Amino acid sequence: MKDPISIYSAQPFDLSQISTYPLDSRHSKVTVKDFARPLSDDEAKAASSLLNSLPNILAVQSLRAVAQAIITAKAKNKAIIWGAGGHVIKTGLAPILIDLMQRGFATSIALNGSGVIHDFEIALIGSTSEDVDEALGAGAFGMAEETGQMLNDAINAGARDDIGLGEAVGRMLFDLKPQFAEYSLLHEAYKHKAPVTVHATIGTDIIHLHPNADGASIGKTAHRDFRLLTSMVKELDGGGVYLNIGSAVTLPEIFLKAVTVVRNLGVPLQNFTTANFDFIQHYRPNTNVVKRPVANGAGKGYSITGHHELMIPLLAAAIICAELT
Repeated sequence: MKDPISIYSAQPFDLSQISTYPLDSRHSKVTVKDFARPLSDDEAKAASSLLNSLPNILAVQSLRAVAQAIITAKAKNKAIIWGAGGHVIKTGLAPILIDLMQRGFATSIALNGSGVIHDFEIALIGSTSEDVDEALGAGAFGMAEETGQMLNDAINAGARDDIGLGEAVGRMLFDLKPQFAEYSLLHEAYKHKAPVTVHATIGTDIIHLHPNADGASIGKTAHRDFRLLTSMVKELDGGGVYLNIGSAVTLPEIFLKAVTVVRNLGVPLQNFTTANFDFIQHYRPNTNVVKRPVANGAGKGYSITGHHELMIPLLAAAIICAELT
């Protein structure tokens, strides 16, 4: 055994004796029976009366502009990237995003680490979102066995096979064929070969607490996904759209870094649209998504405030209705 190199007297915590419990034994606050349902074409046409009745003022103008930018991007075969935080998944919106993806209005999805966790649990048992206040006192928060074991196993396999974190988890779910796969964004995206990138921050996600979490694997697969996202951000040039939905820090920072890499390598990244949807407008999304990337005439950015479970179905209806009519 090698002598320790670290000068610190404190040593890293040993996670090998962590206690877990079966996922299906946990009470979850969100179930698929309450999830959103995509509109059919006929329902979208019927929704046009409601959409047309809205005032053409302020946020409605922005909503219509974003919807039109997405339709135009699809017609021009440009990237339409949706960056979604975990709250978007656990408020039942995966079916809406899946439908938009299948219609060609989402060419790729970027998630933070919590998005993957909620999506996996939904696919496996049809529910997610534990009661943190109840579980934390007993040290049980985040200790669902399958969530930690299976996701880390998938990430470790992805590192071995040199694929990204999002693709690795999508592949695992596709091979597993879980009961609620149709509600899983990762499963359906993998099935349709639509890239999902995952941007993990080590220590923020519950799966990092489990014994089989491997920092090298997480880092390798997440870094590959950053490079993959950057290649897709390049395709925003000339008419693409990037939407940040419910990520206050991680995805806005990731997006800004991808933008600077693309421009550093000689792509002007002009004439594209960005939008931030959230129920509170935060500094980083507005600065790193709505303002900086499209500054100096490079494009147009929009901030739209409202609850995801209301605004995203409304945006989806506006997109589908506008294309059909």
